[in-house]
Parts: sequence; structure tokens; C-alpha cells
Amino acid sequence: MADLQVFSSQVVATDVSLDEYMERYAADNCEWIEGVVIKVSPVTVSHNRLMKYLALLLDTYFEFRAIGVVLIQPFVMRLPAFPNRRREPDLMVVLKSNPHELKETYLDGPADICIEIVSEESGERDYGEKFIEYEKGGVREYWIIDALREETRFYRLDELGRYRSQTLDQQGYYRTPLLPSFRLHVPTLWETELPGPAAVVTAVQALLAAEQ
Repeated sequence: MADLQVFSSQVVATDVSLDEYMERYAADNCEWIEGVVIKVSPVTVSHNRLMKYLALLLDTYFEFRAIGVVLIQPFVMRLPAFPNRRREPDLMVVLKSNPHELKETYLDGPADICIEIVSEESGERDYGEKFIEYEKGGVREYWIIDALREETRFYRLDELGRYRSQTLDQQGYYRTPLLPSFRLHVPTLWETELPGPAAVVTAVQALLAAEQ
């Protein structure tokens, strides 16, 4: 169990095999680290709102531009670089161009984009452990959404396989070459009322029309 670190998360079982984890724990917001099953803290209202909004935004984008899918927790990702660990990112974007197999219960390889929404107990894990694992594991982009501090971090792998921090434009939008015409307006994430389905559809249609 070398280098295992657990930050304020509940250890629910030890000496657990991978098969047992997938059968008994994976569907219950748990991650598997060197044989230890860790249950992440319950999702708060604000965390849930952000996760639903981002999933809606990405789902809508993929409805109009069918180049991938978005998966939400709990869904397991296997990184070949870390064979004894299984993570469940809050959201994962898997493009159709991704060479790894999307199985019924897990992604057998790195997602194209992993998104973590920081909670009070997950900060050190999201900024630390997962940053290292996603970088070394080949996740092409890592987005950290920190509503507690109202800040975001966007990282993209460079040609050396290292994460480089990305910046927003002057209007507060984040753009990624992985999602053509897509823009994430970061200030919207901190609003008391997030846009609903009708507003999101209208916004995505406007983004795609503007690029034509």
C-alpha cells in the first residue's frame, strides 16, 4: 500500500480485490486505491447543481455535435499507468476519437477530459493526487471547478505529457480544441441560479451558429 494517502475520506474496506470493488462498491461513489475502498463525501447541493449544469451543457453540445459523450459519477476510469487504482471523476468527456474502450461499467483507459468539482474534503485530492494521476495517466485535459473559492483551473497535456495551465479569454470563457466551437463561461458557474435546459439549448445553438 505504498504512497497511499487518504484526505478526509471514509475508508470503508481494506484488502479488497478489484473484482470485489467493481461488484460491491463502484456504484456507490467509491474509489479503489491500492486495495482500499474510499467513499467520497456526500454531494452537497451546490456541488450537485454544478455537476448537473456541466453535464447538461456538455450533453447539449454533443446532441448538436455528435463527437463524444459525457459520463457522470459514479463511473469508473482505469488508467493503465496506475493499475492498482480506480477513480470516479465527477464528469468525464470521452470523444469518439478516443482509442480506449468504453465498457458497460468502466472506461478502459484515460478520458479525454476529466472534471472534478472541489468539495471541502476533496481539495487536496483534486489538486494533488488526481492531478498527478490524470497527468501521468494521459488524460488530455483536467478541469478543476472550485466553487468554494470561486476559481477554476484548466490543464492541458503538452507534447511532453505534462499539464500546462490554460487561461480564460477576456470575457471569462474557456475554450478547448477538443470541443470545437464550445465555450465555457466561467462567471456563470458562480451564479445563484444556473441556466436551465431551455437556456442551455439556446446558448449552445448560438455558439455553434457563431462559428459557421
